[in-house]
Amino acid sequence: MPLFRQLSFILQDDITVTDDTRLRSIVPTASYLLEKGANVLLCSHFGRPKGEIIETGKNGRLTPVVKPLEDLLGKPVKKMDDCMGPDVEAAASALGEGEVMLLENTRFYKGETKNDPELAAGLGKLADYYVNDAFGTAHRAHSSTAGVTEHMKLNAAGYLMEKELKFLVGAVEEPNRPMMAIVGGAKVSTKVPVIESLLDKCDSILVGGAMIFTFYKALGYDIGKSMVEEDLVDVADSLMKKAEEKGVKLLLPT
Repeated sequence: MPLFRQLSFILQDDITVTDDTRLRSIVPTASYLLEKGANVLLCSHFGRPKGEIIETGKNGRLTPVVKPLEDLLGKPVKKMDDCMGPDVEAAASALGEGEVMLLENTRFYKGETKNDPELAAGLGKLADYYVNDAFGTAHRAHSSTAGVTEHMKLNAAGYLMEKELKFLVGAVEEPNRPMMAIVGGAKVSTKVPVIESLLDKCDSILVGGAMIFTFYKALGYDIGKSMVEEDLVDVADSLMKKAEEKGVKLLLPT
């Protein structure tokens, strides 16, 4: 039985999925597994509930995606109110061939983002194989992306992961000029190696997200109470100087 990691969607009025683009993107991998007779457990986080159980909204339960998933996969999806524990284990064991079960928001457990070994082991009890199709979170050492893999017979990447990796490798190794990269996120600390690598491959780099305030601080701007990584202000300054030396435009929102 595979544990399949990847769900992403946009909610309106806290309960209605208005953009199912990412949900549709999992269909090739999920359908392949189901056609091979596997039982599929769908696993994902949603928002930042920070260890709290939130019923609805952008940090809430995954209940809103049940109907869209059933429509996309063409079969019923059994929804659980937890992602580990005796009840979930029993439900997973009772699944028949080709059935689908959706686990609850993994971030209802505070330890998810800290790669908590207890949560990883709990997820590991549910399946034999792990398939990760969540390219955007695959780099994170979380329980549902890293720790759980230690409890599986085999770990694999899905078709969506393969597609995004091929595109990324092709764009970086054989870029069409001029080439611009867009780098976003909250923390400069997780993006330094990426930006340094892109300085040798791009003509311009557009920086976005909350990490721009660390760059603004390096430029001497008043950033008020905006999020900033004080210990990386000098690093941000160094990145801007390297970009200038290499003739690369490092662009910030104005």
